Amino acid sequence: MPDISDRPDNVRLIDRFGRVARDLRVSVTEKCSLRCTYCMPAEGLPAIPRDDLLTATEIARLVRIGVRDLGVREVRFTGGEPLMRADLAEIIGRSAEAAPGIDLSITTNGIGLDHRIHSLVEAGLTRVNVSLDTVDREHFARLTRRDRLPAVLAGIRAAHEAEMTPLKLNAVMMRDTLRDAPDLLAWALENGCRLRFIEQMPLDADRSWLRENMVSAEELLAVLGERFTLVEAGRDDPHAPVEEWRVEGWTVGGAPATVGIIASVTRSFCAACDRTRITAEGTVRSCLFGDDETDLRGLLRGGADDAEIARWWQAAMWGKQAGHGMDAAGFAPPVRSMGAIGG
Repeated sequence: MPDISDRPDNVRLIDRFGRVARDLRVSVTEKCSLRCTYCMPAEGLPAIPRDDLLTATEIARLVRIGVRDLGVREVRFTGGEPLMRADLAEIIGRSAEAAPGIDLSITTNGIGLDHRIHSLVEAGLTRVNVSLDTVDREHFARLTRRDRLPAVLAGIRAAHEAEMTPLKLNAVMMRDTLRDAPDLLAWALENGCRLRFIEQMPLDADRSWLRENMVSAEELLAVLGERFTLVEAGRDDPHAPVEEWRVEGWTVGGAPATVGIIASVTRSFCAACDRTRITAEGTVRSCLFGDDETDLRGLLRGGADDAEIARWWQAAMWGKQAGHGMDAAGFAPPVRSMGAIGG
C-alpha cells in the first residue's frame, strides 16, 4: 500500500488537495460497436481476457463498499460500450441490490439500446447518457468508422419512451464536425434532449491529438451563436464539469432550454473534481491523466474483507494528482486511451 501516514482519519475518498470523490465511474468492458477516432484505433483495443474482467458480483461488491463505506453518491457504468456486456442488466441489478436508492446510470453510444432498455430499467437503471457527435449520417460514419447513425437514433427514441429523462447527449467537439454543431443542437432541442459538448482531450489511441487542432469552447460558442442566442448560466453544481448556457426562445420539458460545454482543456475544473474510476480489470484510477492504478481485483479474489478493500481504495485516491497537467512543459498523455480507461 502507498504511504498514507499523512492522511487524516477520514472514511471518505479524500485527496491531498481537499477534494472528495463522490462520483464513481465503473468501466465494464473495453469493447465497442464503434471506432470513434478520438477514442479507439480502427482495429479496436486489445481484448481483455474474460477472466480478467470484473464479474457482476465483484462490481456490485465494489459499488456497495463505495456507497456504504466511502461516501459515493452516484454510479455510472461506462466502457468501451457497456451494452457490449451481455450481463449488463445483471450488473445493474446486483448493484441496485447492493446500494439501494443509489443513482445508477450508463454512458452509451445507443446502439442496441432499443432492444435492452426495458430490462435495464427493470434492473434499476435510472439515467442514460448517449454519445452523439453529429446528426449528419456521412460525417457520423467518417468519425466513428461505422454507418450506424440510425441505430443510435433508435436507441435515443427508446430511452425517451422508457422515460429516461432528462436524456443527455454528449458530443466531442471535433474540427470535422464543428459546422454540424448548430444542427445537432437544434435536433437535441426538438427532441427533448440536453446536449453537452466536450472539448477533445489527448486520450485518443492513435496519438494524433494536437492542441492547436482542438476546437475550443470559445470557438464552438461562436459557431453556435451564428444561429442561437446563448446566455451564460454557469454551473448548477460547483463540482459539475458542465458550464451551461440558456438557449433563448427554447424550452425542454417546460423548462428553459440549455446547452452545456465541458471545457476540460481550456477551462480546467480539476480543482473541483469529485470522480473516482474503476477500470474493467478492477483497478482504481484516481485521474484520467494519471497512470497510477491500484489493483482491487486481486483483493476481491484473494479473500480481502470490505474494510481492507476500502483502505486500498482510500490510499489510491489520497495520491490523486492536482490536475491533468496539459499546460505543463513536457506533458505526456496517459498510456491508456479513453476507451481503455472508461469515460
